[in-house]
Amino acid sequence: MGKPKVFLTRELPSPVMAFLKEHTELSYNAEDRVLKKQEIIEGVQGKAGLISLVTDTIDREVIEAAPDLKVISNYAVGFNNIDVEAATEHNIAVTNTPGVLTETTADLAWALLMTVARRVVEGDVYTRSGQWENWAPQLFLGSDVHGATLGIVGMGRIGQAVARRARGFEMDVLYYSRTRLPLEQERSLNAEYVTKEELLQRADYISIHVPYTEGTHHFIGERELKLMKETAYLINTARGPIVDEKALVHALEHGVIAGAGLDVYEREPQLEPGLKDLSNVVLLPHIGSASVKTRTNMGMMAAQNVLAVLTGRPCENVVNQAGLHQ
Repeated sequence: MGKPKVFLTRELPSPVMAFLKEHTELSYNAEDRVLKKQEIIEGVQGKAGLISLVTDTIDREVIEAAPDLKVISNYAVGFNNIDVEAATEHNIAVTNTPGVLTETTADLAWALLMTVARRVVEGDVYTRSGQWENWAPQLFLGSDVHGATLGIVGMGRIGQAVARRARGFEMDVLYYSRTRLPLEQERSLNAEYVTKEELLQRADYISIHVPYTEGTHHFIGERELKLMKETAYLINTARGPIVDEKALVHALEHGVIAGAGLDVYEREPQLEPGLKDLSNVVLLPHIGSASVKTRTNMGMMAAQNVLAVLTGRPCENVVNQAGLHQ
């Protein structure tokens, strides 16, 4: 029996590529760009496996154009870029890469929080441009992180990792999540379960860690931003459309909240007009999982997911297992 045929939409770290070339008959996009839909459709012809990235839209048209496809392995935790319903109808397994990027993404959430709170980017630009002449008592005054109140929206793996880091800053932790944690786990994280509204009203920093679904679209909008303190900051390393970006720009422009740190955007890579002109927001290019180790581990998991499904071995990362025909 020959190696399974797999199409990869964009080149991954070299250890992952070596693994895939050894274990699959691999075709891939060697250019460092996002493929157009028609290119993906052409790429999956005759392939049993597809490894997609979060930047790829794998919709019904793509799925129905690939009669030999058995598995779509997403190189991400989130999978809102894939029409899972259409995949399930065609008995195609959809897999993701949970867990492996938890700590790295939590690190970046904290990097954004600290950077916007202490005005690090503003200070860096000011210093590099030669404007700094001497120390001054009111130069770039920011906000304290230690002893403040952190609100976590979504207490899954990444939300819990963010909460663990808060202990070192002696912060009070509030959280709102679809499912409440067991009391023992709450105590270990020193976290208090509250309503969404109470979290918005009490927190000095709010970090978003819910998945993007129809129910979380614009989960933070004009109403929610107005509930926040004028001194509060919003951090988003989850998915862009969870936040109404237009409403956020207005809130940042008019002092409704103090600032924001964003790694994701509503219409990536486009930014809402006015966002890049604001000094009270830190903007990163969706690099939450971007460490060498984590991106390599993600790739290995995505590759192993494909192989497991195509060789009939158990795969715990199939997100639509319940709907598949055995």
